[in-house]
Amino acid sequence: MSLALRTANRNAENAVPLGKGPRAGGRRPVLGELSNFPSKGAPFKKATSFKAPTRKANKPASEQQDKQPALQSKHLPALPTVPPVVPAPTIESMNEDELCQAFSNTLLAIEDIDEGDADVPQLCSEYVKDIYVYLRHLEAQQSIRPRYMQGYEINERMRALLVDWLIQVQPVSQRKLQLVGVTAMLIASKYEEMYTPEVGDFCYITDNAFTKAQIREMETLMLRDLNFQLGRPLPLHFLRRASKAGNANAEKHTLAKYLMELTLVDYNMVHYNPSEIAAAALCLSQLLLDGQKWSVTQQYYCYYDEDHLRPVMQQMAKNVIIVNEGLTKNLAVKNKYASSRLMKISLLPQLKSTLIKDMAAPLLSNS
Repeated sequence: MSLALRTANRNAENAVPLGKGPRAGGRRPVLGELSNFPSKGAPFKKATSFKAPTRKANKPASEQQDKQPALQSKHLPALPTVPPVVPAPTIESMNEDELCQAFSNTLLAIEDIDEGDADVPQLCSEYVKDIYVYLRHLEAQQSIRPRYMQGYEINERMRALLVDWLIQVQPVSQRKLQLVGVTAMLIASKYEEMYTPEVGDFCYITDNAFTKAQIREMETLMLRDLNFQLGRPLPLHFLRRASKAGNANAEKHTLAKYLMELTLVDYNMVHYNPSEIAAAALCLSQLLLDGQKWSVTQQYYCYYDEDHLRPVMQQMAKNVIIVNEGLTKNLAVKNKYASSRLMKISLLPQLKSTLIKDMAAPLLSNS
């Protein structure tokens, strides 16, 4: 993923005012800069919408030059490249169905949602489409098989406990599992945050159950097992694209984030691709808030039609019912999104509507 786009996205989600970060003097509170934790004095700013700025012409194609990174070393693996663009088939080589689809796409005249971003370099409008092609390539390459933990010592319930604890940051009883959890958070913060917590902060949130040396040792072990491949696409990356394509406002975007985070503790949803999770979350969010249908533009930029997303939305609706009716002890996500900083989105009356109940009914009746 482009460094410019990832930095811009990260800054948008984890805004830190200039001169207020931990390097500006003073003791930084434990995990105070982590975006998952509300910080005092930082109210949620409601955006009007994700609509692109006034349209301006893009640069000519002749000025758009791809530059390959020069960072190569015998000690470093070659950087991944974007899959080559397959030439469009000729009319002679297309069958009847392909011709119909091609003509349909032409007649639909899909809006170019990046057309007005040429003067905003952080949005990388010249190659943002290639970035999302590459992210789709990565998520297919790193897909997770259903029931992947079968046969392991760590079971579904323990996994849910760990994920729920990572959201609320409170100790759990499984010592080794907790060590894996805090180390994963340390690695993630180094990869995503502008100002990373110190190792000592992670000792503190575990009530000093682990030493700095133990956390560093686990960090080394995890990075070796992952072969330092940390660039997995996240649902949030695809949600930003879907929200832009659907001109979603802040409420719809935040509700979609809530629906996505509820899937974190759902073991039955780990095999869905991040792009599917994001598209289904926004599709369900739109239906709940104002009945907005999944648009042709969203289908084009998010790769899925509403029929494909319906089973994923049913799982999400089931998760909402489970937390609302107290059928689980893992309530960290619901409590997090009950804060005013996140618009009290988990308390919306629409989340107890007939639409949610009807959508979840087939799965709840089988459980």
